[in-house]
Amino acid sequence: MDNQEINNGRRRFLTLATCGAGGVAALGVATPFVASFFPSEKAKAAGAAVEVDVSKIESGQMITAEWQGKPIFVLNRTEQQLKDLRAVDGEMADPNSEADQQPEYAKNENRSIKPNIFVAIGICTHLGCSPTYRPDVAPADLGADWKGGFFCPCHGSKFDIAGRVYKGVPAPTNLVVPPYKYLSDTTILVGED
Repeated sequence: MDNQEINNGRRRFLTLATCGAGGVAALGVATPFVASFFPSEKAKAAGAAVEVDVSKIESGQMITAEWQGKPIFVLNRTEQQLKDLRAVDGEMADPNSEADQQPEYAKNENRSIKPNIFVAIGICTHLGCSPTYRPDVAPADLGADWKGGFFCPCHGSKFDIAGRVYKGVPAPTNLVVPPYKYLSDTTILVGED
């Protein structure tokens, strides 16, 4: 009788040990399988959509994200910047954004889904430099008519606060607006409509 009790105890131990080892092995096999559902860094760089939290961008500030290896400008425009947009229409090469450089939902006076949040690929349409955000009004180096926007230091191209290109500069077209959508009031997804 003692031998059977010892054997039953041993059986329970071996059963539990085998189940534990099997569970660890299953977890080891499942981990790479589950991880394969998430895009790799290479896939993200190749074009996977990128989430951007816009809740922390204060009025008048800009952040830069990355999508497809390109800088993405996300700007929270002030009320004054939005008012100043129409004041510079006559100085723009394509004031109504008629060139095919933005999705349909961004073909409006603000070139954006929501008026205050502007999203654009941060690459100058001239030779691919990255413009700098210049929110200052009427600086000495950009002239009295400057109401804020983007300035490309490589060859002097200027874009207004909606990424529209000024007349008479090397850049031929407005900054490109990538496909994007709102996942919530505070999060946008760049790379998907």
